[in-house]
Amino acid sequence: MSKVALITGATRGIGKQIALTLAKDGYDIALNYRSENEELLNTKKEIESIGVHIFPVQGDVSNYDDCERFVKEIISKFGQIDVLVNNAGITNDMLLMRMKKEDFEKVIDTNLIGTFNVTKNVVNYMIKARKGRIINISSVVGLSGNAGQSNYAASKAGIIGFTKSLAKELASRNILVNAIAPGFITTDMTKVLKDEIKEQILNNIPLNRFGTPEDVANAVKFLASEDSSYITGQVINVDGGMVM
Repeated sequence: MSKVALITGATRGIGKQIALTLAKDGYDIALNYRSENEELLNTKKEIESIGVHIFPVQGDVSNYDDCERFVKEIISKFGQIDVLVNNAGITNDMLLMRMKKEDFEKVIDTNLIGTFNVTKNVVNYMIKARKGRIINISSVVGLSGNAGQSNYAASKAGIIGFTKSLAKELASRNILVNAIAPGFITTDMTKVLKDEIKEQILNNIPLNRFGTPEDVANAVKFLASEDSSYITGQVINVDGGMVM
């Protein structure tokens, strides 16, 4: 029987690459998306071409009822969820003095509460199976902070605390919980930055290059595999040495 991976926010960027990498490793893919668009259709076709089953599930991770519904749909379809990758996230950058309450709450609701909402609805099935992998996508900003990103940094730091606490709760059930903290990864979101800003960032990366979605996806693949069976409660930076 194939293993099943649920990846949230998986129609583009890092999430899409994680889905493709796990599909190539033989996983059937439950792909969460918020709204249907051309990117979803393209991702679906790419995964289908690999030869595994794909099951797109619509839902806003910040909405608990949505998460409860789509997790039940996945269980009904596949009967199991072996790997959960909490990847869905947003940014809404601005200095705190200009930030409105709703600007802060929206980022927390999607990034942190969304991680809780999905995990809460998946974990009971993993407990019954007495196995599972939960991989939460945090950020190096959750470790170092960043001016203009107090909302994002708070959400990603919260994910790290959530990861470590849950790892202690679930270790006795053979469920491993880890986080990945990407640094500057080249995606559509980062391509729009001005060249001088990119140059400043590059000067702070010892490996002297930006990361790729594949770099993050390969770390997910490792944490999902049996090769990581003695690793839990950890944060793996995928950042070229930017934060040490």
